[in-house]
Amino acid sequence: MSLAVMATSDKKELEDLLHNGNSRFTANMFSEVSKTNPKKSFVLSAYSVMTPLAQLGLASVGESHDELLNAIGLPNDNVTREVFSMVNTKLRAVKDVTLKVASKIYVAKGFELNSEFVAVTRDTFDSEVQNLDFNQKQNAANEVNTWVEDHTNKRIKDLVDPDSLSDDTRALLVNAIYFKGLWDAQFDKALTREKDFHVTKNDKIKVSMMNRRGDYKYTESAALKSQVIEIPYKGHEASLVIVLPLKIEDIDEVQEMLKEPTLLDKALSEMYEVEVDLSIPRFKIETTTDLKDILTKMNVKKMFSPAEARLDNLLKNVKDSLYIASAIQKAFIEVNEEGAEAAAANVFGVFATSAIINQQPPPVFYADRPFYFVVKMNSLSLFNGIIYGQ
Repeated sequence: MSLAVMATSDKKELEDLLHNGNSRFTANMFSEVSKTNPKKSFVLSAYSVMTPLAQLGLASVGESHDELLNAIGLPNDNVTREVFSMVNTKLRAVKDVTLKVASKIYVAKGFELNSEFVAVTRDTFDSEVQNLDFNQKQNAANEVNTWVEDHTNKRIKDLVDPDSLSDDTRALLVNAIYFKGLWDAQFDKALTREKDFHVTKNDKIKVSMMNRRGDYKYTESAALKSQVIEIPYKGHEASLVIVLPLKIEDIDEVQEMLKEPTLLDKALSEMYEVEVDLSIPRFKIETTTDLKDILTKMNVKKMFSPAEARLDNLLKNVKDSLYIASAIQKAFIEVNEEGAEAAAANVFGVFATSAIINQQPPPVFYADRPFYFVVKMNSLSLFNGIIYGQ
């Protein structure tokens, strides 16, 4: 009996570590990406950045290793392996929505991954491993980009630029995530209308506004100065959460407050089911993010330095110092009357150098001004971003 209790406790502890690490990393990454996209719509998947960071954490030693695990909120290698093994098993078991998470490591021709790292990356992250001739830059880029397209339903294209590859490229860590879900209750296309969307107090654009009255989890958060609604997908394991500032001009302040993830957690815990008059715009956005720039601003710096990366456990028999020369994410999301589709892919290039209640009347949730969104799978944030119309 005590063993069963301990196992449950361990699992709960791992789930809490994952939730807290994912929430904190997502909030930090969102904060930095929003600074590089002022007054613009964008989407990112912080979760899909955590996977290669965890892999690199397990491949590194010393201060670089500690910096990587600290960034994703995990205390040591054993917990990292357990957490990602658990979450990948859970994500593969999700029903009623399409969710694909894929990981692959391309190793330069003539080089070989450390056998212990091969085992952990296969068992923990379900990663594929393949040798590739990076000297044939165009062919190598085509090979990687085709794999990414195949794992994101063709939504993410041209992730790897051939010019980013060179004779010094030793490995590419590629991660892709694809989500498609139908609303539990779809919007009627016949009710969609062209309406004004107020980008600022003085600027407005036309958007296709979807409309539906129905029961949703909802709250008005005084702490976030926002209305918050959760729109479930079929199966109720995944949902779209929208944080709508009460005033147009409050979006910047709300973005700043979202740097503290416990505020959103608290708002979500205060939600209650109520009939809502819901209006949200259709939207479709794609964002390319320079992860090297963003992660450096998040104090993940050492893996980009030839002198400090210490990726000692990645490859066999390599005398040169390995480091990350570039890291890029492309992310996509489309929300319409039927549901949502989202995808993201990252590539990390490893290079060598010689030496992410009640309310009366029923509330009106009319998203005609900039808002924050997050696609959640249970308590795990998969995608998030800001909408400024289109």
